Amino acid sequence: MGHMVPLYPPIEPHERGLLDVGDGQRVYWEVSGNPGGKPVVVLHGGPGAGTNPVQRRHFDPSAYRIVLVDQRGAGLSLPHVGDPAASLATNTTWHLVADLERLREHLRVDRWQVFGGSWGATLALAYAQRHPDRVTEIILRGVFLLRRAELDWLYRGGAGSVFPEAWADFLRLVPAGRDPLGVYQELIASPDPAVRADAAAAWSNWEGATVSLVPSPALVAQYADPVFAVPFTRLALHYFAHDGWLDEDQLLRDAYLLAGIPGRVIQGRYDMVCPPAAAWHLTQAWSTAKLMILPQAGHSTGDPGVLEALRSATDEFR
Repeated sequence: MGHMVPLYPPIEPHERGLLDVGDGQRVYWEVSGNPGGKPVVVLHGGPGAGTNPVQRRHFDPSAYRIVLVDQRGAGLSLPHVGDPAASLATNTTWHLVADLERLREHLRVDRWQVFGGSWGATLALAYAQRHPDRVTEIILRGVFLLRRAELDWLYRGGAGSVFPEAWADFLRLVPAGRDPLGVYQELIASPDPAVRADAAAAWSNWEGATVSLVPSPALVAQYADPVFAVPFTRLALHYFAHDGWLDEDQLLRDAYLLAGIPGRVIQGRYDMVCPPAAAWHLTQAWSTAKLMILPQAGHSTGDPGVLEALRSATDEFR
């Protein structure tokens, strides 16, 4: 067979729309690949990062009916949270779970595969635990369970011991003795657009600095772009300030609900955004999941072996 190219060739959607999910929210969705193929839904990270055309390319387009969806307020969904007037009152994990059910019904899908990384993995688990009868398989990358310890690691100094110079940049807006998450929440809510943009850039730059095992200038530049950074930061802080509307350890506690659903969990050994402990604990509690820890990868899909591992999982389940 020779060397496997990890991504399938670029494809365009053959169907797309804005689904009215109530609360004045319209959610962008698109379908590509085989209209009669095996349904899969892709859950993007962030929260707030939006989908990316590259995400279509994890799947064999002759075998899969590939559904991408921009979560409330992100990507092409409306109203966009980059607009400070856009309310976040109806933007919660459980609203997003309900939106996925509405979309599934709208597309006349009975059951589908769920695919997500980082925050997308969090949402995938919340959705699958609420609607296990609607899920054929789950493929996760860079597992994030939204536990206090994980937020502390990334935003209260753990990862800062590995990236001290980037951490110092992240802290430059935080007065001594204040909680970084609390301060950033105030800054991103500022009426002054310059304050919002500065906070969003600093928040995003921290994520850009920690995401890859080997720094990627293109990835760092994407995180620094205010068009990306403001909604990304605003939604992340909104979700993290509310612990994702999850009980502490809920996604682990309820992992038994996934028994019987095949899972493939792809995890970088040196993932500094979502360290491997979460993926390990999850797969200990979820009997039908297999964990693959990649020895030379961090959090980014661009790190060595990640795309290949995702491709082998989607190919296995097609």
